[in-house]
Amino acid sequence: MARLLSGKEVSAKVLERVAEEAKLCIAAGITPTLAVIIVGSCPASRVYVNNKKKACAQVGFRSLEYALEEQTSQAALLDLIRQLNEDGGVHGILCQMPLPRHIDEQAVCRAILPQKDVDAFHPENVGKLMLGEPRFLPCTPAGVMELLAHAGISPEGRHMVIVGRSNIVGKPMAMLALQANATVTICHSKTRDLAQITRQADILVAAVGRANFVTAGMVQEGTAVIDVGINRLESGRLCGDVDFAAVAEKAGWITPVPGGVGPMTIAMLMQNTLAAAK
Repeated sequence: MARLLSGKEVSAKVLERVAEEAKLCIAAGITPTLAVIIVGSCPASRVYVNNKKKACAQVGFRSLEYALEEQTSQAALLDLIRQLNEDGGVHGILCQMPLPRHIDEQAVCRAILPQKDVDAFHPENVGKLMLGEPRFLPCTPAGVMELLAHAGISPEGRHMVIVGRSNIVGKPMAMLALQANATVTICHSKTRDLAQITRQADILVAAVGRANFVTAGMVQEGTAVIDVGINRLESGRLCGDVDFAAVAEKAGWITPVPGGVGPMTIAMLMQNTLAAAK
């Protein structure tokens, strides 16, 4: 039976560390400040924004929320970002994704100053990550690496297989793993014989966005399985991309959903905001 990689437990330690460092900033007259923009009324986005605000309060940061109507124009959103860019009291800016269809998400990512881009989505920050000189670490992949480190699982020399090639998880996850000396394979919807490849993984990261997609037959004994997915079933229950009950019988380590990677993502966002303030 797999050992549980608890994001709740590890994220609490990260937040404790961030809170202690934040006290030093505040004593020097600088309160780390995160501005969060949400456009529309997506229930999932509202939950994520509320969780980020709670984390800010927990570590002593100031949080600013800008809740915009669904029909807000791209020009109006970009103007708000410009104002926040120019505000020296704001250290981090985050625009909650997804955005309404009439807004170009890449234009929004490019509009945020790289020095305030605590999600690490700006092309400059993506490029710096590619070069191994990151300004900020992308939150979810960095959270995965923190979980592995806490469990004593070094990626060095191991085969990490990532299912999913998004700009938010799959690609930056591969970069961090490579920099940790892992051998990396990225799989996606066009990959042939997917299960044959995933069974070669020492570390398997599932980030495909399909409920229970990774089955026990896709995992070899003893693998560390990291489930980045979060999906809501018709019953209302949350589940990941991994068939948890079946895979836990074969894996060496496994993350739960909820309570796995999710809390780590928010903890690393706080760490990035602190770095921006410093």
